[in-house]
Amino acid sequence: MDIWRIIHLLCIVWLSAGLGSIIPLIIRAWITNDVSTQMHCLVEAAQNETRILLPGAMATGISGFFWGIAAGHHFLRDGWLLAMTLLFIFCYLVCLPLLGVGLRRARTVSLVAAKEGKVTAELKELLDDRVPLVFGVILVLAMPLFVFFAVFKPF
Repeated sequence: MDIWRIIHLLCIVWLSAGLGSIIPLIIRAWITNDVSTQMHCLVEAAQNETRILLPGAMATGISGFFWGIAAGHHFLRDGWLLAMTLLFIFCYLVCLPLLGVGLRRARTVSLVAAKEGKVTAELKELLDDRVPLVFGVILVLAMPLFVFFAVFKPF
């Protein structure tokens, strides 16, 4: 069981590194008015999402599942595990896909705007939309809930 705990903790660090590699870039892209900086931030955030965040999320879910089996937990008996599972499913099936779609759209629009050298109407609309920013923040706020459920096992 201890090996699964170690693997799961390493996967959580991987997931956290993925969030840490995209959220500051997304925030910087929304704060700045320079099209070139926005383009570079959104392109790098989209790359980090597919290279670091998504594999980290998959590894965290898989390792958590096997750790729960090895520890003898059952998500119907342990309410905290059910809550954590539902939160993970929400994050994995709602927040991550919407974040990814928003980032890919933002990357494409910012590349077009950078090529033109000015803020286009599409980029202005996209920056007003804030889809990647909203779902990225939801993912960041979900992390303390995961830790709370896993450490304190409230129910």
